[in-house]
Amino acid sequence: MSKFSLVLALCIAMAGAASAQAPVELKVGDKAPDFTLPGTDGKTHRLADYKGRAVVVAWYPAALTSGCTIECRSFRDSQKVIQSYDVAYFMASVDTPEKNQEFAKMEQANFPLLSDPDKKVATTYGVLSPRGTAMRWTFYIGPDGTIQFIDKAVNAQIQELNSGTCTTNCGPGPKLAAKLAELNVKKK
Repeated sequence: MSKFSLVLALCIAMAGAASAQAPVELKVGDKAPDFTLPGTDGKTHRLADYKGRAVVVAWYPAALTSGCTIECRSFRDSQKVIQSYDVAYFMASVDTPEKNQEFAKMEQANFPLLSDPDKKVATTYGVLSPRGTAMRWTFYIGPDGTIQFIDKAVNAQIQELNSGTCTTNCGPGPKLAAKLAELNVKKK
């Protein structure tokens, strides 16, 4: 093989690798990528199993960390209002099922936390950060399987909740419930 052919083959291989690693940029109206992930409730959850129902997947960076703990508690404490809607809702991370199980137990999570340790689903949703953790983004998926809203401001909601200055409807849990109402998700 000539040097030119070798260099050309190397360039083509590098270009293919770069395009394969290009981040996904999902947007409102896109079909939500299907997933099959284990939950802390002992079940395997597939998006396809929730067809005809709204689904919320709240990606978070890492179990047992301060921001993720605040987010989990906010969802837990908003259970009554969130569950008044016909919605399946989850937090999801690239943590192992064992770590998420420990986290769910510690925080008394009353909803499933999903684990994606091989990071394939996080990659398809475009949430995998350069650090190898998930970005804190929440996906609202309609009953038809299309993305209705992507909330990329969850960190600000956690800061607002943690600041001690907000008095009502602060944090990710109340904001999730308000978004369900805004998106006209049907009530149970």
